[in-house]
Amino acid sequence: MSSNSSDMLRPTGRVVGIIKRNWRPYCGMLSKSQIKEARRHLFTPADRRIPRIRIETRQADTLEGQRIIVAIDGWPRNSRYPNGHFVKNLGSAGDKETETEVLLLEHDVPHQAFSQAVLSFLPKMPWSITEEDMKHREDLRHLTVCSVDPPGCTDIDDALHCREIGNGNLEVGVHIADVSHFIRPGNALDEESVKRGTTVYLCEKRIDMVPELLSSNLCSLRSNVDRYMYMIHTLILAEILKTRFTKSIINSKASLTYAEAQMRIDSATMNDDITISLRGLNKLAKILKKKRIDNGALTLASPEVRFHMDSETHDPIDLQTKELKETNSMVEEFMLLANISVAQKIYDEFPEFALLRKHPAPPPSNYDILVKAAKSKNLEIKTDSAKALAESLDKAESPTFPYLNTLLRILTTRCMMQAVYFCSGMDNDFHHYGLASPIYTHFTSPIRRYADIIVHRLLAVAIGADSTYPELTDKHKLAEMCKNLNYRHKMAQYAQRASVAFHTQLFFKTKGVVNEDAYILFVRKNAIVVLIPKYGLEGTVFFEEKDKPTPKLEYNSEVPSLTVEDTTFHVFDKVKVNIMLDDSNIQHQKMRMVLVEPKVRPKILRTMLSFSNVKKSSCGKMEI
Repeated sequence: MSSNSSDMLRPTGRVVGIIKRNWRPYCGMLSKSQIKEARRHLFTPADRRIPRIRIETRQADTLEGQRIIVAIDGWPRNSRYPNGHFVKNLGSAGDKETETEVLLLEHDVPHQAFSQAVLSFLPKMPWSITEEDMKHREDLRHLTVCSVDPPGCTDIDDALHCREIGNGNLEVGVHIADVSHFIRPGNALDEESVKRGTTVYLCEKRIDMVPELLSSNLCSLRSNVDRYMYMIHTLILAEILKTRFTKSIINSKASLTYAEAQMRIDSATMNDDITISLRGLNKLAKILKKKRIDNGALTLASPEVRFHMDSETHDPIDLQTKELKETNSMVEEFMLLANISVAQKIYDEFPEFALLRKHPAPPPSNYDILVKAAKSKNLEIKTDSAKALAESLDKAESPTFPYLNTLLRILTTRCMMQAVYFCSGMDNDFHHYGLASPIYTHFTSPIRRYADIIVHRLLAVAIGADSTYPELTDKHKLAEMCKNLNYRHKMAQYAQRASVAFHTQLFFKTKGVVNEDAYILFVRKNAIVVLIPKYGLEGTVFFEEKDKPTPKLEYNSEVPSLTVEDTTFHVFDKVKVNIMLDDSNIQHQKMRMVLVEPKVRPKILRTMLSFSNVKKSSCGKMEI
């Protein structure tokens, strides 16, 4: 056996028994039998991993061309297909509402309307702050507080302020909505929130974790209204001198977009209190970021896309990668500061029961493709530690190829492990690799993440603002909750990517053939994976096609490169492709591309676009 064959060996096994069936209702389409008046038909699930299911129905004519739900009843030993039954008709295939319903169901996203039992625990309207509440909170309504968010954001859960307080010192306040005031432990509203785990941001809609009265009204930090808050009060000179936590009441003076905040910071004529506060925050954020990076924090890249919708049809009319401004980084730095500060506080108070978030270091083998790709461009990437990786990425520049550094950071992102929630009493590795922080949690987005609500409750007990309850100090129950939150977070990401994929198909549906530049991210034994920067899309160009002669292929895993006939492709090479929508299979529509440059003779090569690695739509927020 050759050494190459030995390298490809993998452990194998066989199924010896099934402990529990993981069957669920499946979305898909009916493949109507060709036999006239037949009652038995095959159902093709949307999930390609699931086999076709045989069902009996007299509604075949009505259900043809519809998206339907089918449940499995059993799988006879002598049958090629499992048996099932029709459950529900979701609507016409290709319809936006229908396809959105399908992707939510397929990714197990709870999205039903909130029940009356849940809604009964909401505050009665009209709602206002009471004198009793004022006794237990600091009144900070005089401060120049403002929020900075994406355009159209209504679930605003964080705001900031910065002011000089003498002796060259600056006071910074990170203000976070006190959602835990409205969601009390153990009631129906709390149980529904933990079940959902997270808000899911699709391209055209948002699936809230909490009812809209809270998410877009009473907890949202809209301008010129009083709101209950947590404040992290930080005194900064050249470094952080003191941090204090308190429950408070604020009145936001402005709800700004990132672009509006950036415009104020850059303006030569604006010098009002809000603008001065923003400039102070931006200056401090740069200092905090430099300190983080000096400690070994990673700065990675991931293409994020934004759709512009037609105001009447709500179809996507433009698709472009999201442009980040200084103000994006400004807000991020203070959210990180708050999360790290709260993580340490709750761990000091509850060493066995703190809900934390960690990011494991990747195994060395994960970096193989990155190191080899960089080496092919005469660059060295060191992966001994996060700091070594960060420093080598900073040095990996090419004067003749400015986009190379971005491609390397995108590739580095693919090497990373998934960050997860955990209970401090059930683990001893707290380190967050990407942030180079010994401890971390999520505190700053309680409207959209249930983990933050638990952290709020822990902090309230730690500062004497609330009392504990049994489940909060049960590490086994917290560990189970973390397991659910990690699952919900993962499925939300998958649903968001599926939404981006569907809306990308809608966008290209009327565009015909579009010609764009692309860069090679990976080379395989029979394919290249390309990234189209303009649209943030990835596609796999296959050089072997069914029923067609196979071209001569030579793969070099060390360079890495792939030679097809007389044309050699390397990682990071620039190519040109034509993009078009293939809707011949209505259930599994896909993007197709044709390699335009360089030309490979004598074939015209088709490419199939895969959305499995699209990171996140612009309507969602990146999680760390």
